[in-house]
Amino acid sequence: MSKIAFIFPGQGSQTVGMGKSLAETYQPSNDFFVKADKKLEYPLTKLIFEGPQSELTLTSNAQPALLTTSIAIMEYFKQSGITPNYVAGHSLGEYTALVAAGAFSFEEGVYAVHKRGEFMELAVPNREGTMAAVLGLDSDKLEAVTNEISESGHLVQLANINCPGQIVISGTRKGVELGGIKAKEAGAKRVLPLEVSGPFHSELMKPAAEKLRAVLDEMNITDAKVPVIANVSASEMSNAAEIKEKLIEQLYSPVQWEKSVQKMLDLGVTTFIEIGPGKVLSGLVKKVSRTAVTYAVSDEKTCQEVMEALKEGTR
Repeated sequence: MSKIAFIFPGQGSQTVGMGKSLAETYQPSNDFFVKADKKLEYPLTKLIFEGPQSELTLTSNAQPALLTTSIAIMEYFKQSGITPNYVAGHSLGEYTALVAAGAFSFEEGVYAVHKRGEFMELAVPNREGTMAAVLGLDSDKLEAVTNEISESGHLVQLANINCPGQIVISGTRKGVELGGIKAKEAGAKRVLPLEVSGPFHSELMKPAAEKLRAVLDEMNITDAKVPVIANVSASEMSNAAEIKEKLIEQLYSPVQWEKSVQKMLDLGVTTFIEIGPGKVLSGLVKKVSRTAVTYAVSDEKTCQEVMEALKEGTR
């Protein structure tokens, strides 16, 4: 029997105005924006709906903004009656997935990712770290490159293993620069520097992980009601203690997105519904499996279209 996964986007998918039309027309969705402002004690909603984009893109704003918008969209999509067999999210999106799975409340989730964003921004001062996307090189070859450079004293590691031929590296500015040069020598087609405020998912995030632990310790984390595919291990997790440890580890470990998608496919998932702004994850799923069915819901119109398409499929 075919199964459904809900997947939630990570940082980079934020756009000014996301979720606005839904909040204006559907009160239960709007309630999440109100709750976010109250919990964070600053006008996040105004920033999401009006910008500026430069302010919204700051890690400490982008993370709660994306979680809030994705959960608001999911609230509307609930009317379809469709429930997932599994959930997963890319980096920040894992927190959204955990809210969706009932592992912790929306309010606790939005506060945690706001603090997570602050800790990530502060972990490496003066923008001394960065990230770059490497296209057209397999993970084994790229890992050999990054290991060699790290051993020479310039830290660089695999950060996001997104799909075949698309891997993000992270580390010191020099490490990432050398990583890009060596990756091209090893056969990479392109290396694209990323506009980020730090070297996320690298060992340089360990100070942030320790601060995050203190926040997670204060949260009421419970067992997930739906299995969550963890970024760190690409395996199912639902136990509360494991969830906390994996979220801490996730901050300085690679996001195993390609393996996570493959795991869901192996578990019988045939349909992936991306809930949140953009279609980044849908594209990555298609690169892992051409036969997977993907949908992206980001507003009232796309929710209705996907509901109709899924109803057609069940007839």
